Amino acid sequence: MSKTTDIRVVGARLYFIPIQMRIPLKFGTETVTAVTCARACVRVSDAVGRTAEGWGETPLSVQWVWPSKTEYEVRHRALKNCCVKLAEAWTGFGGFGHALEIGHDFQEKVLPVCLQELNRAANRAGEAIPWLAALLCCSVFDQAVHDAYGNLHQRPVYDTYGPEFVSRDLSRFLQPADDAAVSFKGKFIQDFLLPKRVDRLRAWHLVGGVDLLDQSELTGSEPDDGYPVLLSDWVRRDGLKCLKVKLRGNDAEWDFQRMVNVGRIAVEHGVEHLSADFNCTVTHPAYVNEVLDRLHREHPRNFAMTLYVEQPFPYQLEQHRIDVHSVSARKSLFLDESAHDWRLVKLGRELGWNGVALKTCKTQTGALLSACWAKAHGMQLMVQDLTNPMLAQIPHLLLAAHVGTIMGVETNAMQFYPDASTPEAAVHRGIYQRREGMVDLSTVHGPGFGYRLKEINRQLPRPAAEFQV
Repeated sequence: MSKTTDIRVVGARLYFIPIQMRIPLKFGTETVTAVTCARACVRVSDAVGRTAEGWGETPLSVQWVWPSKTEYEVRHRALKNCCVKLAEAWTGFGGFGHALEIGHDFQEKVLPVCLQELNRAANRAGEAIPWLAALLCCSVFDQAVHDAYGNLHQRPVYDTYGPEFVSRDLSRFLQPADDAAVSFKGKFIQDFLLPKRVDRLRAWHLVGGVDLLDQSELTGSEPDDGYPVLLSDWVRRDGLKCLKVKLRGNDAEWDFQRMVNVGRIAVEHGVEHLSADFNCTVTHPAYVNEVLDRLHREHPRNFAMTLYVEQPFPYQLEQHRIDVHSVSARKSLFLDESAHDWRLVKLGRELGWNGVALKTCKTQTGALLSACWAKAHGMQLMVQDLTNPMLAQIPHLLLAAHVGTIMGVETNAMQFYPDASTPEAAVHRGIYQRREGMVDLSTVHGPGFGYRLKEINRQLPRPAAEFQV
């Protein structure tokens, strides 16, 4: 049944914002030194012609969505081309409904076709754009549609995820596991959200694979820009209580020593929790188990502080159906790169994963549906960062504040490009800095995602693409 609140997309503008990193960030086998942020403005209309605009943004993190030996710039250009094609496709989609319904239908019906066309046209002799990369490009428009929906109806978007606004219940989007006494009939997104959003969240700091831990590692080439360089300085300045440790996944001795070394600093400075991110490079559970078991034997306090393990195994869950029950029996094991949608979360649960790391860069729609499926089946949640600056930080933090997580939220743009968000930080200081180990969302309010864009003095470049009905 349609509702008078339903909308459709009638226009889209796309911007590319280049950002230079102050220090490098290691992703798996690659190192990131710069990133392009894609920002989209989407215009929507209801049945009587009322219109509103909404905004979405994400870093085009090439190395994360498309790990490959293919030259970086080839992949980078392909992602930008994908964004342009999707701007046109969203404008021409024509579907009516709630933002959740439009986002779901676009991803099911249109996004696969767009990806096939892009890969036929641009990659005949090369490597296909992965589905995760297509979701990343789609996410800026999907976020913008959710924001526009809230703006049109002058409601915070998280207040619109119930039957008053959404025509279809969750049984139209999700199927329960065969072994679970779960029904989505008559259930809506709002039924799986916290009764009241959390305004202060514990902040996880990312300890990258090339981050400096102590003074013995200084070379004199570090940035002198007023921000910390050493891990201990970050912990003291920001009052950090949670550290996520990037590991290699192909060098067990290095990974073990990294956990020990970070753990030593953590204990010295009152950090309470660690997590281990093996970067999708592990091919057998025994590797992770051996690192964890050795940590348990030799450094039991560090082992006890380790709250969860993140995505040790390859992205392609369907091709690499690894039974991981032995790992999740030791520590909570969270899907991240593999958790493209609820179907893969379902497969992950069958294989032994017991947690899901949500990311808004896989679309707001997809993150919400995955959260509902996971919570209904007793899986734990985290919300992980894509080093989100500027507007991208706001939907990211709001997701964690509304769904509830195992512990706070990962947020690390302030480590790698803090000055990139200066205009936004003038309005929302608490979400672009970490104090007492927390981020503070109390300034985020109003319709849509609560960006308060009119107060943010951000000068945008000329649009890279613009389409309208």
